[in-house]
Parts: sequence; structure tokens; C-alpha cells
Amino acid sequence: MHDQAKHPSQESRRAAAAATAQSPQSGLVQPIAAGALAAVVGFASAFTIVLQGLAGVGATPEQAASGLLVLCVGQGILAITFGLISRKPISFAWSTPGAALLMGAGVPQGGFGVAVAAFLLTGLLIVIAGIWRPLGRAVSAIPLPLANAMLAGVLLELCLAPFRAIAAAPLLALPIVLAWALGWTFARRFAVPIAVAMTGLIVALATPIPAEAWAHLWPEPVFVMPVWDLVPVFGLAIPLFIVTMASQNVPGLAVLRSNGYEIAVRPVFIATGIASWAVALLGGHGLNLSAITAALCAGPEAGTNPARRYIASVTTGLVYIPIGLGVGFAAAFIAASPPLLIQAVAGLALLTSLAAALAGALSREAGRLPALVTFVTTASGISIFGIGAAFWGLVAGGLMLMLERREHGAA
Repeated sequence: MHDQAKHPSQESRRAAAAATAQSPQSGLVQPIAAGALAAVVGFASAFTIVLQGLAGVGATPEQAASGLLVLCVGQGILAITFGLISRKPISFAWSTPGAALLMGAGVPQGGFGVAVAAFLLTGLLIVIAGIWRPLGRAVSAIPLPLANAMLAGVLLELCLAPFRAIAAAPLLALPIVLAWALGWTFARRFAVPIAVAMTGLIVALATPIPAEAWAHLWPEPVFVMPVWDLVPVFGLAIPLFIVTMASQNVPGLAVLRSNGYEIAVRPVFIATGIASWAVALLGGHGLNLSAITAALCAGPEAGTNPARRYIASVTTGLVYIPIGLGVGFAAAFIAASPPLLIQAVAGLALLTSLAAALAGALSREAGRLPALVTFVTTASGISIFGIGAAFWGLVAGGLMLMLERREHGAA
């Protein structure tokens, strides 16, 4: 079944093209809905970590809000620009693992200005990673079964959310799951948009808008002067760079590759490094490729035509910018919403990506065990030296693949 969907006959391709030509709007609903969902899920699932991470290295509430604002706007501009130029669903995000690292780093001597200097240095290191070809090739040369296995491990936790939501809040979650199931049965192309619409209705009915949201409707960017105390700057920048590359950029590239998109690494790294410089001066800790939410834009839930899925990443950028401009209101509203509902609809949307990733990882007997090791290591959620499970999944799977090939070579 999966192979038939992946390699349709000429007759089915002509029929699909004819259907799209007859109803051009139908080809826009899926990528637009997927892109909007990716922005909402990306913001809602991690903005508190960003605020707490910035506060953990000395940011005032105003500086932390400024950082969140410019991160939203910056990743929105990057997604729109790269989507329109490359015609590929390249998605961007802030570094959630990096923000988590900041939460435990402590306030450096010299205050938040030292952290801002570290953010600038991290952006410089990412630019160097884009310019230095051997590093770029190493990042992009991941075996496809391992990339699929890592993607499946990353998606597993989120895909469990709908069923956890049913157990925790059945009256709120069951209507969303049932709406998705009915949509999948009778109007498969619109199953996810139907679930998104149901979620919006339930959240609107179940979530009163907090009064404090109106008081901080318009955010204010705050300039922060960097303080170049080199020892603490390097002590914070080096681990932040490693975590960002290992836990965001490598999985982000793997998501694109596993969905059939090959991209040039150099311009992406250079652009995200330069963008990180810009947001750092206003309190943002860095921008990079998206990992989990990228699957919404690059996978089948963004439409049956891979050539048009870039619309999803452009939509994500267009949604992120107003979220950033209304970050105070949006943060208060989403924080008051049941978080499991947002995670549940994202998990439903990503089930097809999880199925495709598992099929791609385990389809061939050769390399199946290394792919399985990658999957279970990534799904375990372990973190060693501040580096996330996705990186260690690739390491473990890569080592197993080397041992397997050595054994076959010796035989």
C-alpha cells in the first residue's frame, strides 16, 4: 500500500493532475492547514521553555518577551523567503534544546549581556559550519534508513498525544479524534483540517481569554548590549552550538531528506547564523532548522503533491509573524488552553508521517537492526552532555551499521 502511494501509475497521476486542475483551491487547503498547524504547535509547545531559558541566563521579563518576539518574526521571515525561493518546504524554528540548556546554565557573571554575546558567537559558529564544506557534507550524509528511523523516534512521542489526551480529558479530546477519524473515512484529504477546526472550536468554548492578555497586546523589542567576557561567553556558546546542530539542524535535514527533499546546506546554515546575530541583539537565543513541526510541512499531511508543499512552510512563516506581533496575547491565551488538545491534533496530523518513516526505516532487511537501534534510542528521549536523543540515536545506529557492514565484509 505504501509503495503504491509512493509510486503511482501514470493513469493515477493524470487523474490527480486533472482533479487539481478542476479544483485548484482543493490543492491549497491541505498545505495551508498543515502550515498554520505547524506554527501554532511550534509556538504552543515550546514558548514557555524559551521564556524560562532566557530568564535562566539573566533576562528580565521585558527582555525575554522581546527575545520571543524576534524569534517568531525571524523564523517567519526565513520560512517565507526560503519557501518561495527554493519551492521546498524548509521550516525554521528557535532552538528548543538550546533554550532548555539555558534554563540550567545559570546567570553568567556580567549578566544577560554575556549571554547575548554567547548567542552572537553561536551564530558565527553556525555560519562557519555552512562555509566549511567538510562539515556541511558530514551533516547531510546521513544514511536514509537511519534518517527515517530517527524521524520516527522523534515523532513517536507526539503521535501518542491523542490517546493520552483521551485518557486525561475524554470530553475534550474524543470529539477531535472522532472528527479526524470521520474525515479520514469520508474525506481523507480534509481529515486534518477538520480536526484543526474542531480543536479551534473546543478551545474557543473551553478557554476564557485572560484579562491580562489585553494589557500586553503589543510587544516591545528591547536592545541588549553584548558583554564580551570571553571565558563565560565561550563556556555558553560552545555547548549551545553543539546542541543546536545535533538536536535541531541534523534532525531538520533528516526530515527533509526522508520526505524526498534534498537542499543545499550552506545557504541554510549561513542564513540562520546571520539571522541569529540579528535576533541576539534583541534577546533571542538563535534560529535553526525546524525538526518536529517540519514534518507537518514536508510530509503527506501537507498535500499529495510534493511540489506544492512549500506552501505549507510559507504559511507557517506568515502565521508566525502575527503570532510574534501579538506574542503577549497569544502566550496568555495558549497558556490558558488545555495543552494536550494542541498536542493531540498535531499527533493525529503526524500519524501518516510516522507510518511512512517506519516503513522507510524497516523496509529492507539489510540495515534493519541499526535502524531499529536508532529508533528506540531516539524515542527514549535520553540526553547526554546536554545533547538530545536524536543525535545519540544516529550515533548508536551509525555504530551498529558500521559493525554490520564490517561483519558482512569479513564474511
